[in-house]
Amino acid sequence: MADVITLGWRERLALPELGIPLLKAKLDTGARSSSLHVDALESFERDGETWLRFAVNVGGRHRVGVSCETPALDRRAVTDTGGRRTLRWFIRTDVMVAGQRFAVDINLTDRRHMLFPMLLGRTALDGRFAVDPALSYTQPRPIWGVATGVS
Repeated sequence: MADVITLGWRERLALPELGIPLLKAKLDTGARSSSLHVDALESFERDGETWLRFAVNVGGRHRVGVSCETPALDRRAVTDTGGRRTLRWFIRTDVMVAGQRFAVDINLTDRRHMLFPMLLGRTALDGRFAVDPALSYTQPRPIWGVATGVS
């Protein structure tokens, strides 16, 4: 566990396979799965597989919608903090944070009323990072092509 990097409760990350260079994320050791806020989510068939099409808003005051298409991993029930179970689509995509690039399963949902468009859960953090709730934005902004350690 000596190689574990300590992050703050909120960090900046990138989702390079989706074309998203920067997102603010809440790191939540209490949440099992990771979640991403998406708009206009739709499923469709391509070459016999289920794919998902959606938009992700990036940027600060001047938000820009990034259109994304990616294969669906699966669809399963997720229980939110209020105890409500909903059926959500999951994707698998790379995340870049703290100089690391690794694949994460992410559920797609409506987080418009949340402070952060992305929540990075404990499954993604486990074995890679420790979270210190007294810290925020401990890492520099991700730079594409500079990340190490693909796993």
